[in-house]
Amino acid sequence: MPVTIAAIKNKLDEYLGKPLTVEVQAGRKKTICRHGILRETYPAVFVIELNQKENSFERVSYSYTDILTKNVQLNFGE
Repeated sequence: MPVTIAAIKNKLDEYLGKPLTVEVQAGRKKTICRHGILRETYPAVFVIELNQKENSFERVSYSYTDILTKNVQLNFGE
């Protein structure tokens, strides 16, 4: 992934509407894995519409700094 917030946003803009897998660091040795579609990008955050068969809520948002600090990892193409 790119190393600046603006570059991360520009890269994610290319993947709008595409399926992805999100890995989120939830603690010391715990990660949460979710599947969904990248729906929207805003100046500070991006929104992922989650697969309703696997999750109890519809959407989740993360900031670009989460990717920069490697708290969130995105894998495109399920």
